[in-house]
Amino acid sequence: MATPEALLVIIRHAPHSSNWLREGLDAALVAAAFGQPVHLLFMGQGIMALVKEQGSGAPGQKATLPTIDMLEMYDIEQLWVAKESLQSMHLSADSLVAGVTLIAAQEVPRVLQQHANILNF
Repeated sequence: MATPEALLVIIRHAPHSSNWLREGLDAALVAAAFGQPVHLLFMGQGIMALVKEQGSGAPGQKATLPTIDMLEMYDIEQLWVAKESLQSMHLSADSLVAGVTLIAAQEVPRVLQQHANILNF
């Protein structure tokens, strides 16, 4: 369940397609490092960041999965994924890292309303 003082970071971009994913995760980690509660919502291609078996990106691009694995160390434990995004990407919940909570698309507006601070990447 969300808390009003928590920062919600929405991740919509796939790993390696741009810097948006990396910047969103960096923003979440910085906020958490300063004691801000942080929740993450992965939508659309953003859920690809949570796939257990990720391929590497272009030469010189850092892998995303090690950063995802670090989230718990920063007390970022709320990772939401819209079920419909998962289905549209032809993925199952078993293909994602542990700790992901699936929510229905109709629950997304409620999640948004429960957060006063939202960053969209």
